[in-house]
Amino acid sequence: MKIINTISIIIPVIVVLLLQIHLPGDFSYLPHIYAPINGVVAILLISAIISIKNKNVLLHKRLIQTALILSVIFLIMYILYHATTKETLYQGKGLIKYIYYFILTSHILLSVLTIPLVLRAYYYAYNKNFIQHKKIAKSAFPFWLYVAISGVVVYLMISPYYPK
Repeated sequence: MKIINTISIIIPVIVVLLLQIHLPGDFSYLPHIYAPINGVVAILLISAIISIKNKNVLLHKRLIQTALILSVIFLIMYILYHATTKETLYQGKGLIKYIYYFILTSHILLSVLTIPLVLRAYYYAYNKNFIQHKKIAKSAFPFWLYVAISGVVVYLMISPYYPK
């Protein structure tokens, strides 16, 4: 569990640090790739829940592993984009601006909270401690699903303001 705790702290710290630097290169196209990845992760998570409720453990395992891999790919692309591309400011006005920032803030905060939950759930499943896995997964699933879906919503809301 110490490694999970360490990883859960290191990932957000590294993301924040890497977002402070500016690397050369044009990766401005990446949100158009990593946002749909979030959508695929959401579909995989819902499919994984359906598969486990239908007692298809192998399919559930494969779907979750694919969602984990895609989440790591998303994170790498997200960091690369933000480390190489000038920040796009949301330009919506009025109530929609507050809605956007609420969704964005909750997305970011819950993504940090989701990391240790997902890692613990995976750890327990990997070690065949399915009682603990199920306990943690019940908390991890809605957070992970929200993060995946809200990532797509944030993208759809800000994409009109990306430089053309």
